[in-house]
Parts: sequence; C-alpha cells; structure tokens
Amino acid sequence: MGDIQESVSRSHEVEAALAIWEIVQAAFPDAVSALDENPFMPFFEVQQPERWREIALFLRDDPKLRFNYMACLSGVDYPEEGKLGIVCNFESVGPLAHKVAVKIKCDRDGGVIPSVARVWKTADWHEREAFDMYGMTFSGHPDLRRILCPEDWTGYPLRKDYEVQETYHGIKVPN
Repeated sequence: MGDIQESVSRSHEVEAALAIWEIVQAAFPDAVSALDENPFMPFFEVQQPERWREIALFLRDDPKLRFNYMACLSGVDYPEEGKLGIVCNFESVGPLAHKVAVKIKCDRDGGVIPSVARVWKTADWHEREAFDMYGMTFSGHPDLRRILCPEDWTGYPLRKDYEVQETYHGIKVPN
C-alpha cells in the first residue's frame, strides 16, 4: 500500500473561530495568543490584559465580528501559574451567528482586569461574581462589590486554596 495521508478536518466551530481570531489578531498582533483549536470551545487569550477593554470594543463593534452578546463570564484559578483569570463566551446574535471564547489572566495577588461592564451589560454581575469568588479586581467597574457573599466575608470561596472559616458571626459554617 502506498502512503496514506490522513486528513484532519476542523469542525465548523473551529473554522469559524479561526476566522474570528484572524481578524482580531490582525488588529492586535502582540496582544492575543494563537487560537486554541479546542473542538468544544475554541478560544484565544488576551496576553496584554491592560488592552482587554480595547479588544472588547473591537469584538463588539467590528462589522465582521459584531459580538453583541456576552453569554457568560466565568472566573478561573490557576494557582500553579500564580494567576487568576476569566473565560468569556461571546455570541454574535443575528446574521453573523458566530461565537468564540476569550481568556484573560491576571496576577493571583492584586490582579487587575479592565471591566467590560460598559461594553456588555451582562458583564456587570458576572464580573462582580468573579471578584466575589476569586478576588480579582475589575478596574473601571461601576459597582464592584460582593454579590454572593456578605461584604465582611473572609477570603474567596472558589480559589483552590480556600479554607472555609469555622464560624461566621457565631454561626457554624458547614464544610
């Protein structure tokens, strides 16, 4: 038998995400990573977090992208890297009908990510939740305060090294 070359085809989602990434990468060549062609959730990372708001506006306003909906913003703890981060899932609702995920990381201690609450209204409470559960700050957020835990709660419950306090105002906290 002769050489059989196995062709690897990309899914429609990965092809669409690659086209999106190429547009973003052309506009911000030093600020974004290569596309991770994860077949379930293709993503790229913003490697210069201070440019996140600028990139977000581009994602929303560029006529070839028009990401008018932030479906989700989730916090992530990367203790082995000394980082915290967010994963944002975007959709272009309407004729373009495409989607992509974007990751942004910051330092675990004192980390700051620019807020995009004024770019997508759904980011408001999502950023507050990430702040509350992980402790990263969103600069420029209109109302950055805890949303799930009381204001005087100690620590950030979704960090991998979080230790549950034994009591809160004299009430036993379950493990």
